[in-house]
Amino acid sequence: MSHNNIKHAVLTMIAVMTIVACRRNNENVAVKTPIFTIETLNGHTPVKDQGHGGTCWIHAMLATIETDRIMKGDSVNLSPAFSVRRMLEEQYLRNVLCQGRSKVTDRGTAPDLLRLLAYYGTMPYDSYYHTATDDGRLTSSSLLARKTHALAEKAVAQRVSPMKYKPLLETMLDESLGTLPHRIYMLGAEYTPMEFGHSVCLRDNYVALTSFTHHPFNTYVDLELPDNHHHNLFYNIPIERLVAMVKKAVESGHGVCWEGDISEKGFSFAKGLAICKAHKGNVQEQRQKDFFTASTTDDHCMAIVGLAHDGNGRQYYIMKNSWGKDNPYGGLMYMSEEYLKLKTVAVVMHKECIEELSVEEQKKGGETMPSLPLHSTKKSLNQIYENFRLQSYKTFPLVNDTIIANNDTITEFMPFHIISIIKNGGCRATTTANENQFTNNQII
Repeated sequence: MSHNNIKHAVLTMIAVMTIVACRRNNENVAVKTPIFTIETLNGHTPVKDQGHGGTCWIHAMLATIETDRIMKGDSVNLSPAFSVRRMLEEQYLRNVLCQGRSKVTDRGTAPDLLRLLAYYGTMPYDSYYHTATDDGRLTSSSLLARKTHALAEKAVAQRVSPMKYKPLLETMLDESLGTLPHRIYMLGAEYTPMEFGHSVCLRDNYVALTSFTHHPFNTYVDLELPDNHHHNLFYNIPIERLVAMVKKAVESGHGVCWEGDISEKGFSFAKGLAICKAHKGNVQEQRQKDFFTASTTDDHCMAIVGLAHDGNGRQYYIMKNSWGKDNPYGGLMYMSEEYLKLKTVAVVMHKECIEELSVEEQKKGGETMPSLPLHSTKKSLNQIYENFRLQSYKTFPLVNDTIIANNDTITEFMPFHIISIIKNGGCRATTTANENQFTNNQII
């Protein structure tokens, strides 16, 4: 092999390693596999394979919703490919209209799936699933993102309407993901993707939680993550409380979407384990140090579907991964509670879990967590103001139907517009459709 070929091969390998960051793991750790006793294993659909790319957040959040629906007696198996397709179509349009200044990427955070579901709905897995190519491989979502970006670049360079290359985008997605059906037929009923999606899950059903001390506890924060492109809000609480909420949610039959670091030596998909030594000092302080020094990064998402313990009584959480079934547990993994405490970046869970725990805490005289604001698609400014006022944002004057926000920034993406309550500023609406405006003190 020539020097140039070797150089090309090395660069290609580096690029591939970067692209599949959410598949990054360590397989060389010598760990004796514990014998587990399962305490709780909630209902879940078959383990899927995301292929090469960064769509773990789609798979994990859908898996969480599926487990929640199974708990309610409504078994659904949802299509990751549908959300991947809508995401790429959306990013193509936005990139062209923003003259190439908007990202086209397959990476995101778990709340982004809720946004996609709210905007576009979803489909059952059997109606639209990602088929393998002739060589048995799934098309890389990262490759699809690069191809989508290339089409957007052409439109930007030529200063033409995004509609010029939209047919090419649709053809590329049809060939890679399959042709999209326009309607869904299930149990004798006919649905649009939006109707089906909203029958399965509403965006307001879920709350995202995090735990870092550079933001005040008991507030919603725009967490500084490379993939938090849409400035999703996370409610910030102490780590011990977060772990208690996760455990309570799983014990009650719910799924929990986990986001966190998988770069540790104790993380091995091949062994089905994510373990680390118990930290002897202050866990909250260590988490913050690791986050500030990038020792803890937002690498991967999985769904928590169960609880177990080993022969020493050590607590484990059963994780549903999206890397296929080729490990000792059919694609599931066992994560120790020590790992969960140190390496969790965020979790997303059904608000019922929060409400149940809040009732218990209220009875004990503890704090309760307010509901996440700004998630409905139509809400008066007075209602928004009242939500913030009730959450201890007590200094917000309402002037000419404008919220004046002191010392906080809240951003929320809605189907037709963006509302930003800007630090030391006021309420603004930036529409993505000309006909959508402030009317009669309503955000339409």
